[in-house]
Amino acid sequence: MTNQFSVKRGQSGVGFALTWSGIALLVMVAISLPFWGESSWLHDFVEIGCHFIFALMWNLLAGYGGMVSIGQQAFLGLGAYTMLSLGNFYDFNPFWAIPLSGLVAALVSVPVSKVAFRLQGGYFAIGTWVIAEVFRLTLANIPSVGGGSGTTLTALRGIDKFTRESTTYWIALLCVVGSLALVYFFLRSKRGLALLAIRDNEVAAESQGIAVGRMKLAVYAVAAFGAGVAGALYFVGNLRISPDAAFSVNWTAFAIFMVVIGGTGTLEGPLVGTLIFWLLSKSFSDYGSWYLLGLGLLAIVTTIYFKQGLWGYVQQRWGWALFPTQRRIEFHDQPH
Repeated sequence: MTNQFSVKRGQSGVGFALTWSGIALLVMVAISLPFWGESSWLHDFVEIGCHFIFALMWNLLAGYGGMVSIGQQAFLGLGAYTMLSLGNFYDFNPFWAIPLSGLVAALVSVPVSKVAFRLQGGYFAIGTWVIAEVFRLTLANIPSVGGGSGTTLTALRGIDKFTRESTTYWIALLCVVGSLALVYFFLRSKRGLALLAIRDNEVAAESQGIAVGRMKLAVYAVAAFGAGVAGALYFVGNLRISPDAAFSVNWTAFAIFMVVIGGTGTLEGPLVGTLIFWLLSKSFSDYGSWYLLGLGLLAIVTTIYFKQGLWGYVQQRWGWALFPTQRRIEFHDQPH
């Protein structure tokens, strides 16, 4: 007998069809929400969507790439202020400025990476936080954008409330679906497999011909792009921005909470974690510091009893995967 093997990835044809049919139906229902839903629902979705995009990009960077950053709020804030500047000072439509803001964040991430990538492990994490603080202090000392107290987005004046809110919502929905599809198909590609190899062992990955430096830079830039889009989108919905809000370390802290609770290194994890975070925020935010303490305790309990996160536990136990990216080897016995 000889052992033959095949690499399996993804669901069966029926499971794949059912999953994506359900997602397509859900998206179609979501598109119609502004015509029958309440205004608060649209605002909530935009907030959830921004947190999800940010958590998804942090998971790509840390969960799949092994680059644990606690300074991704630098690019979120940069995207937000880019959108503000284009809208208020150059009469550029803030909605069209959202993707441009992500592009600016990605471009800025290239020289920033030259500094950040000199650091390893915990030094990399702290270094990215310091970089974010430099961004925050810089914007806080620019009077034209409101300085430390911030300013208001005036470029949307004259647009009626329904048009503004519904357009913001539809863009948020497009960004959520687009970012999820982008990360999903990237991880299913050969480059996604190379990224996992780099996360597990950079030296071994490089010995196999993988361009480690270029791959890490590409993922860092993509994560910065997503963070910039999330920041621009979030403050289009809020209409007011300040350095303390845009560059707050809470953005990354909450993203880490979402990913850890949902499951690091899975696409479903940030989605599950974001929904749990939003439900807890809605239910217990009135309790102030006790609410934050509760989030921390929940994260600790999850890491102790569900080290792979809630969705990671479900996936490991029952094999469920809405967005399968893992590869597995199946052996087949063949006669000589």
